[in-house]
Amino acid sequence: MYHHIANSPVFKGLAPDTIETLLKSVPFRIKNVNEQQVIAQREDECVNLILVVHGSVRGEMLDYSGKILKVEDIYAPRPIAAAFLFGQNNRYPVDVISNEETTLLVIPKESVLKLFQQSELFLKNYLNAISNRAQFLSQRIWFLSFKTIKEKLAQYILNLSTKDSSRVLLPLTQKELAEYFGVTRPSLARALGELEKDQIIEAKGKEIVILNRTLLIQLLN
Repeated sequence: MYHHIANSPVFKGLAPDTIETLLKSVPFRIKNVNEQQVIAQREDECVNLILVVHGSVRGEMLDYSGKILKVEDIYAPRPIAAAFLFGQNNRYPVDVISNEETTLLVIPKESVLKLFQQSELFLKNYLNAISNRAQFLSQRIWFLSFKTIKEKLAQYILNLSTKDSSRVLLPLTQKELAEYFGVTRPSLARALGELEKDQIIEAKGKEIVILNRTLLIQLLN
């Protein structure tokens, strides 16, 4: 287990035996959850640092119309909601649900504070992790501000592309991409079809070929 944990952002640079020594000096527990099990609900108080040791979970929320918006998937060995363990409103911002059978490392807040005192590197890693999360959320909010699906697609494709290549390999399926955009799959497919019809892109499964980068950029103006 400690070898897996050593790859986590919050334990980066610490040897497995060092991690074992640190954790055994404070209370913690291992929790196994089944597929589709609710780990935390939105507005639940965040009182533990939870690390995905094996498996994966997802953060999702319901909008006022009842539509589910998946915020992201969290794979081992990343922490869950580390930025919400402290602060005045330390509550989960989304529902956290397991995607599969998953093993979690649960460290109470008081234990985390003791680990900060025992390991400067753990403290530094934790601060870096929550700073990275804040930056990710800032970019996510900015991305969701695009009004149309074609605008979202244009920005997403351009972010994945390089100036040296017109080919982009999407890391997500259409279903996953629709969840990421907060839209229905047919709506996403329709938007992709319109971009193809306008000869801006060519879609071949997960591969996107940018036919006209200038027009793709103009969609964002």
